[in-house]
Amino acid sequence: MNVSVASPRKRQIARGALDLLAGLPLFATAPLCRHWHMRWGATDAEVRASMAGDRIVPDAPFNATRAITIEAPPGRVWPWIVQMGYGRAGFYTYDLVDNGGYPSADDVLEQYQNFAVGDWAFNMNSLFGKELPLDESNAFRVSGFEINEWLLWEKPDSTWSWLLKPMPDGKTRLILRIRAHPGNLFWTLFMEFGHQVKGGDGTGMSGC
Repeated sequence: MNVSVASPRKRQIARGALDLLAGLPLFATAPLCRHWHMRWGATDAEVRASMAGDRIVPDAPFNATRAITIEAPPGRVWPWIVQMGYGRAGFYTYDLVDNGGYPSADDVLEQYQNFAVGDWAFNMNSLFGKELPLDESNAFRVSGFEINEWLLWEKPDSTWSWLLKPMPDGKTRLILRIRAHPGNLFWTLFMEFGHQVKGGDGTGMSGC
């Protein structure tokens, strides 16, 4: 009797497909809750506050501010942010969409912890692992940072600005602001319909 055993890669794709199918209702209803998902978890003060990179992409049609309180100090949250990206630690979300079906890391990856201003931060990829070029249109560079405090990723039409605010009880208030001019129809649909379901907390970070 021949027994067929699925390869680990096929199992990863299958799990990613199931996760994606489970999220389809959220994609479909995105236009109905745009105001909510553009400011998931953020207070009025956090939405109004200035953040690094606000002036780089003026009049951005996509302007989201999201926040979450994480039960860990900034020094433990920081490593998970800086290692994000396709071909790196992933995005801790729907891996079939933005990480080629490969599972996101469940640990800190030391090889992605050291960087400098001007370095490539991470590259994105299209659906189902179709890779995009590592260039100014499809990848972010590190624009500025203060370790354990804030980090700014930039490309010509978009910025991702992270702010880690320590709280008295040893927790971290993590705020993410994304400003973007989506460059084509795919990115317009992805940002408006799919981006709000990236991670249950709207930031891709639910804990450390």
